[in-house]
Amino acid sequence: MRAARLIRMVLLLQSRPLMTAAELAQELDVSERTVTRDALALSEAGVPVYAERGRSGGYRLIGGYRTRLTGLARTEAEALFLSGLPGALREMGLDDAASAARLKVSAALLPSLRDAPASAARRFHLDAPGWYQEPSTPALLPPLADAVWSDRRVRAGYRRRDGSEVERDLEPYGLVLKAGVWYVCARAEGEPRDAIEPGDPTGPHDPADFRVYRIDRFTALTPQEDGCFVRDEAFDLPAFWEQRAAGFARSLLRAEVVVRVSASGAESLPYAVDRAAANEALTAASAPDELGRVTVVLPVESLDVAYAQLLALGPEAEVLEPPELRARFAEALTAAARLYA
Repeated sequence: MRAARLIRMVLLLQSRPLMTAAELAQELDVSERTVTRDALALSEAGVPVYAERGRSGGYRLIGGYRTRLTGLARTEAEALFLSGLPGALREMGLDDAASAARLKVSAALLPSLRDAPASAARRFHLDAPGWYQEPSTPALLPPLADAVWSDRRVRAGYRRRDGSEVERDLEPYGLVLKAGVWYVCARAEGEPRDAIEPGDPTGPHDPADFRVYRIDRFTALTPQEDGCFVRDEAFDLPAFWEQRAAGFARSLLRAEVVVRVSASGAESLPYAVDRAAANEALTAASAPDELGRVTVVLPVESLDVAYAQLLALGPEAEVLEPPELRARFAEALTAAARLYA
């Protein structure tokens, strides 16, 4: 345990010019006293860890010290190469840089681990796009990706869902590839509250002014040569996307149906409709009746969508409301009974 922690401490100090004892303690999940002891142990072992005293002090490596990646286990080396997504990197225009980085890492590995890249590639492949759709790379993705990496403001032309076009001054914070579709999470300068499109994953205006844009709707992009922005370090891209995606999924559920389901139907319901909505509805459901059936109030996208989804449950689900949907099921099942008679 301690040996792994010492290696991690050296790698942390290699990646940053100076780290305080508190920062190291948080990263290593130990006390500041343990950090002090570990720094002393590294120094005694010949690793030039230098402690700077004072309010702005901390720990740093001196003399340009670097360690080779000889402490990696095989599974760690293979996992390292699983993190590269060749298709996404190529679409962003970063395939050459990624290839060079992989070569450098490979050269630093022990000879016994040099086959890790090929071993990982034989065992894992990411195919991001969904089924039944032809993946396409937005033409403006590479320059937008460059703006993301360089923290550069851009002026963008954007085509909204209704076909109208608007111009936005954006601070692009991060890129997301979701089911073959590229999005950019950006802070918009001076965008009015009513500019958010209903049904888009942009969701409501939030206090930080961050929004989500589909990159294939950008019609023009001009990087601002002298327009670098100061990144808000508190912005958490994965957490922001998770919150926005969940909000977008909920925003699609604009109708409600009341359904009585059997025990088997309750088990199948999360696989037939929106999973989160089904689980919430089942949690809030009435107590089972004498036949073991429960009545749930289920949010759905529309009555047409609910009809297609709930029909898959067959006799395990009975639609109670609204009346027009119940009548539609009665008609369909009567026709099915005649067909199979």
